[in-house]
Amino acid sequence: MEHWDFLQLHCGLYINSEMSGIPLHMQPKKFGRGIVQRLKGKQGRFRGNLSGKRVDFTSRTVISPDPNLRIDQVGVPMYVAMTLTYPERVTPSNIELMRKLVRNGPDIHPGANFIQYKNSQDRRYLRYGDRKKVAQELQYGDIVERHLKDDDLVLFNRQPSLHKLSIMTHRTKVLEHRTFRFNECVCTPYNSDFDGDEMNLHVPQTEEARAEALVLLANKSNLVTPRNGDLLIAATQDFITGAYLLTQKDTFLQIEQVKLALCLLAGPDASIIVTLPLPAILKPTRLWTGKQIFSLIMRPNADCPVKANLKAKGKAYTTGEELCINDSYVIIRNSELLAGTMDKSVLGSGSKQNIFYVLLRDWGEDVAATAMWRLTRLTNHYNFDRGISLGIGDLIPSQGLLRAKEKVLNTHYSTCNEYIQLMEKGRLVCQPGCSEEETLETKILNELSVIRDNVGKACLKELHPSNTPLIMALCGSKGSFINISQMIACVGQQAINGRRVPNGFENRALPHVPARLRTPDAKGFVENSFYSGLVSKEFYFHAMGGREGLTDTAVKTAETGYMQRRLIKSLEDLCIHYDMTVRNAMCNIIQIPYGGDGLDPTYMEGKDCPVDYKRVYDHVRAKMPYRTEEPLDAASVINATNEMLSSEEYDCLSNEFKQELTTFLKSVAWKIARYRQNIKSNSSVVSELERLTVSQLVEFIHTCKEKYMGAKIEPGTAVGALAAQSIGEPGTQMTLKTFHFAGVAAMNITQGVPRIKEIINASPKISTPIITAALVNDTDSEFAERVKARIEKTTLGDVAEYIEEIYMRDDHFLAIKLNIDRIKLLKLEIDVNSVSYTLCTSKLKLTSKNLEIVGDSIIIIRPNRQKDNSNFPFRQLTEALPNIIVKGLSSINRVIVHNENLGGKTKFTLFVEGDNFREVMATPGILGEKTKSNNTIEVFKTLGIEAARTTIMSEIKSVMENHGINIDRRHLMLLADLMTSRGEVLGITRQGLAKMKESVLNLASFEKTADHLFDAAYYGQKDIICGVSESIIMGIPVPLGTGIFKLLHKADKDEPSKRELLFDNPQYHKPLRSGRRLQRVRPRLTLQISP
Repeated sequence: MEHWDFLQLHCGLYINSEMSGIPLHMQPKKFGRGIVQRLKGKQGRFRGNLSGKRVDFTSRTVISPDPNLRIDQVGVPMYVAMTLTYPERVTPSNIELMRKLVRNGPDIHPGANFIQYKNSQDRRYLRYGDRKKVAQELQYGDIVERHLKDDDLVLFNRQPSLHKLSIMTHRTKVLEHRTFRFNECVCTPYNSDFDGDEMNLHVPQTEEARAEALVLLANKSNLVTPRNGDLLIAATQDFITGAYLLTQKDTFLQIEQVKLALCLLAGPDASIIVTLPLPAILKPTRLWTGKQIFSLIMRPNADCPVKANLKAKGKAYTTGEELCINDSYVIIRNSELLAGTMDKSVLGSGSKQNIFYVLLRDWGEDVAATAMWRLTRLTNHYNFDRGISLGIGDLIPSQGLLRAKEKVLNTHYSTCNEYIQLMEKGRLVCQPGCSEEETLETKILNELSVIRDNVGKACLKELHPSNTPLIMALCGSKGSFINISQMIACVGQQAINGRRVPNGFENRALPHVPARLRTPDAKGFVENSFYSGLVSKEFYFHAMGGREGLTDTAVKTAETGYMQRRLIKSLEDLCIHYDMTVRNAMCNIIQIPYGGDGLDPTYMEGKDCPVDYKRVYDHVRAKMPYRTEEPLDAASVINATNEMLSSEEYDCLSNEFKQELTTFLKSVAWKIARYRQNIKSNSSVVSELERLTVSQLVEFIHTCKEKYMGAKIEPGTAVGALAAQSIGEPGTQMTLKTFHFAGVAAMNITQGVPRIKEIINASPKISTPIITAALVNDTDSEFAERVKARIEKTTLGDVAEYIEEIYMRDDHFLAIKLNIDRIKLLKLEIDVNSVSYTLCTSKLKLTSKNLEIVGDSIIIIRPNRQKDNSNFPFRQLTEALPNIIVKGLSSINRVIVHNENLGGKTKFTLFVEGDNFREVMATPGILGEKTKSNNTIEVFKTLGIEAARTTIMSEIKSVMENHGINIDRRHLMLLADLMTSRGEVLGITRQGLAKMKESVLNLASFEKTADHLFDAAYYGQKDIICGVSESIIMGIPVPLGTGIFKLLHKADKDEPSKRELLFDNPQYHKPLRSGRRLQRVRPRLTLQISP
């Protein structure tokens, strides 16, 4: 029998070698790897060998910058180019080139490594043998595996691949040395820098793969991110600094510098003509402004059709577009920089008020990429020529700065000491919902946070304009005023978890500090700068703050990585079908139409809108002045607009878009009318102020229509994967912290990655549930306090002056005295009668016979007369009575009245900590329809699935915006629609995924591999391979993008046999006698209807 058990055990271990509960005497000496262990986990069959594989024709090495390469180029080391090959078929047009490559062989570039003959499976290695003879014998149809050469298409990738722009197509440029090189403008989408990063390069091996790589993955086609349509590939760091210095008001160039700049603009293209503009200064020597040279980047000569138009505020914009004191209002008209200094807001990534974005949208990707390449060459050389250096001399504080710092520190220190003294005397006014200690900490932290900013402003005044760190901070290329302030003046307050350094032991933050000391220097304020050096105590505090940042980053990477994997797995199969609906792999509809309007987020020029009306309007007017036409008046503009938009040509536009367009043009008409009404002088002059002709109006509306049609999303787009990437990729920029909520110090709310996790997991219990309750009367503070008292839990212990047992010679009872003053102060709507009613309805088993009311504040509790007094539970009652809830909701511990100043009026809202959404909405004084909760499941139970969907969208949007991350609403809408598509809120977890997906292979490739496979085998499940994960595992085309359509007729099959047709009947083909007219013969058709 023991042998049978042993055999059974080994059969079990063969399947799963990690079985538990094996008897000690039967445990094997060495555990092997069972079938389950080979399948599951990151290195198992599913994830390690089927969903992802090692591939050939790949290289990996360190990356370096090269500003002379074009935006779409990658510099490939010669060694890599001679190792990686592309199989090129010999044709009449390339046979001579192929013969030359074969003769060169593997050791000379460009050469070839192998030949595969047309009718053979054998490959011939070209290192050995007579290559000249082999070259001469080449035939059409042979395949030559040649070296990589210039302008070959390759895929370039950096891990982690968080979004689709982490892998793009570049054109090769074979160079010496051993690193991959590319233009620094392309760092942002890869999230790369040059401190030792490595990147991967893949060579597509077929013409189809090259075609898809060029059309779909091309670097120039992916200048903008699908997350929100912002420009991602744009000028960075030194290029921004160079452009900022070049376009300063006082930058002038001599003829030699200008000619060199023109050569740099032309680059290797000898055919391009660059027109030298007229000099800005003629005497005593000819000088050109930097702005004139910068304009040539966009339009090098008069024949160039590119006419870019842009008005944008720079980083240092103050007030007044015409007379900005910092020259930071940029005006570009017809590709000429008229005013303004270039900085990060106009040249850098992450903005739509960007000159390269304007070139991309109005003139195409080639023009934008070429302008960017010209900028990198020009600014790089200008930096060399002018010289930009950073040394310790740039960081030495002046005596004036040190005096200013001392003054600021003294002022704020004295304020902090005043707060500490007020608290010690018990006169500190507490903030709503805060204790004295919390109020003091908040006030001191706010006071100390201002010091660094004020010292930074003092640095700005004291430092010379030529100071390099200051230049970098002003133009936005690197660093900020806070960095300068820390280096030169004051490091500032070190915060841990958003608060001052907490007391560790013995009521002190460090052993160096006296106990219970609350002064700034004892709780983490560092008043020295990095230049002056930190004392030991400050060094410890600074290390504590730095340690928090490191641990936060490490934990965050793992959290966001797993979150993104779950998002991708659940959303991967959603795509646009030909009826413009979003469906999953089983063809279930998730959304009709995509995003509510069927537009692609990549092409959004405005905020969730395909046209930036103001910019396009200015562009059309500047590009096409139409000086010979008469300008329109206000009424004509509105009439012409309505007439055009009602014509058939514009039926393709949605009603919402037409409405937006009409609203904008009405605002233009109103502006025209206002000018003509207010200014009574010469009418011809007035009409020129806001001039709009018929041709300009037609051109504007036509341009808007073209942009709208271009922004329509294409069938086959993998919108699910894009949405998952757009939500997951910015997660690395978020923190893992809990922040203060809406300026209320006491109300903490979970933010960042933990909050996103709670939302997409659809957690029923969230860490900080908050209900934002709107009031019926939101301008009356007393009303707000009364409603607060109706919601917040108030116990008898809170309002009772005393609860005492009274023993008399002939009587024995319990006395409760209410504190009437406290009840009035808290605006509680209770009295002695309501409290006695509450006691009768509580779980204490008291009846009205036990209670007696004395006066307006005392309640007496006596035992029943029939029972013995000694058995009455006085002790238990004394302990239980203080916890009896006399007013409010039992689940609500805290409510805070929040006041907000809106346009001179103070408006009050309630922040309710808790989950009881239904009862809060039903509370008298609360405006139910404007009350919202941040708990999705609670909203679903109270208001239904549509409200839950809206909550998911608004909550994710709110968290992202708090971290300065902008995501197009269409991505959030798709995620919310998927989570609520089954009529209940499903989380993006293994439990939620099992309800969303039906494919066994999909679920097995995610988590719990063995469990899903065992269940599927037990129940005999089938998997119709129709999703993304399943198709990849099976090695068949994925039904998305270019694989979405199906051929209903295979051309290689035999023609079907001919069917008999009605018109094959000979009676239709009677010969005509001469002279007789053709008569139509109507055959008699008999219908038989069977019962």
